[in-house]
Formats: sequence, structure tokens, C-alpha cells
Amino acid sequence: MSTNTRNRLESQYAGISLEGTPHALSAWFVVALRFLLGGMMLFAGISKYTGEAFDASGFLVHGVDPASPVSGLYAAMAGNAALLEVINVVIPLTQVLIGVALIAGGFLRLAALGGALQMVAFYLGGWEGEILALFDSTLIYAALFLGLAAFGAGRILGADRYIEQLKVGGQTLVEKYPKLRYVLG
Repeated sequence: MSTNTRNRLESQYAGISLEGTPHALSAWFVVALRFLLGGMMLFAGISKYTGEAFDASGFLVHGVDPASPVSGLYAAMAGNAALLEVINVVIPLTQVLIGVALIAGGFLRLAALGGALQMVAFYLGGWEGEILALFDSTLIYAALFLGLAAFGAGRILGADRYIEQLKVGGQTLVEKYPKLRYVLG
């Protein structure tokens, strides 16, 4: 195993510069985090199919604290039978798809964004108005999903590395369709 690294982390925003040199094992930890979060989402989704029929109304009606800024919205969602049926399909399905995408490292940024949005929705539903809620696990998971997207974790031992290099009309996929960079990586 090589302990040499040529990687650099650099960013400049609002007049503040950040820079550093990651350890050679950093890529392995990014892959491990990708697998862990992917497995968490995959099994969360699968468990909703294998147990009792999933019903989001329990959370939307009884799991949301009245102090939450989304309590009225979530109650209205639970009160709409057609929307509730859509939610009951979308939540487990997207959890499975996010999990598979993270584990495979394909369409990682799209999957990470989806995972972060779900975690923020769960966070807002459980928020009780306390400042310590900033350290709630669902908010931390959301930050981890966004971190995977920022690192381009799909390019590290993942399918996105190969998807981006597919040739389409003599060009790589991302050269021909540059907006794909927002969902791959």
C-alpha cells in the first residue's frame, strides 16, 4: 500500500481559503462511508417491503412534534389519501434506489441529494425547536450524504468513473452532456 498522496483539497469562498493534503487512506474511508450509508438506505427501504405494509401516516400524524415548522404541512399530507398512497410508494422505493446507487457508486450525486433530502424531511418532522437538535442523527446523515457528493465518491471505486467515460459520438458522455456532471460523481 502506498502512503504517498498527490491529492490536495483546496477551496476559496467569500475570501476564506481552505487547503490541506488528505491522507492516502482517505479514498478508502470515502468508499467505506459510501457502502455504509448505501447499506443503511437499502435495508431501510427493504424492511418497509418485508414487514408490515408501510404506512407513512403514523409518522406524518403522530410522529411530528407540534413545534416543528412542517407539522401543518405533514398533517395535510397525511389527510390527503391519494398523496399518502404516493408517499407510501415513493419513500421505500427511493430508499432502495438510493442504497443501490450508493453501493454501486452510480449516479452518486443524484442519490446523495435524494438521501440528504429525505434526511432533512425526517429531521424537520422530528424537530422540537431545541438548539441541540442541530446534532440530531438525521441531520448528520444529511451532511454525510452531501459530503459523499462533494467528494465525487462515485468516481472512487464506483460505476460513475466508468459511466462518465462512455463514448457517445466520439465524445465521452460528460463532454457530450455536461449537465450529467451534476448527477454523476
